[in-house]
Amino acid sequence: MKTNICRILLAEDNEHDIISIKRAFKKNNITNPLYVVRNGLECLDFLFRKNQYEDPETSPTPNLILLDIKMPKMDGITALKEIRENKNTRRIPVIMLTTSKDQKDVAESYDLGVNAYIVKPVGLDNLSAAIGKINLFWQIVEKPPIV
Repeated sequence: MKTNICRILLAEDNEHDIISIKRAFKKNNITNPLYVVRNGLECLDFLFRKNQYEDPETSPTPNLILLDIKMPKMDGITALKEIRENKNTRRIPVIMLTTSKDQKDVAESYDLGVNAYIVKPVGLDNLSAAIGKINLFWQIVEKPPIV
């Protein structure tokens, strides 16, 4: 049975951006469960159920990952590489949602298999509009089966 629940994992270290993204979800009436981790290492721990993320009830496999690039401990590019190299996570759609406009970051992200690269718009209204468009897209696209 196909479920409409789309669990979203947000890997973001900036508290202001986390709050803004949560507000954008609320403004767009997005009720999907949103799980937040603060860096690339926590993202991988969540995905591979390690350390504080061992419980599948509180750390379920996400259907979509929103991944920042510039994070402490492990950046988003390195995390993406690990995600794509693992047979259990390689199909999870990943959107780079970042402030980086660096073409090297864009190219490397796509080379590693990111599904989309979005530069975070400035201002809550613009971010909210972008989040709304991401939501609409993921409502209509056929998502890959997650192992």
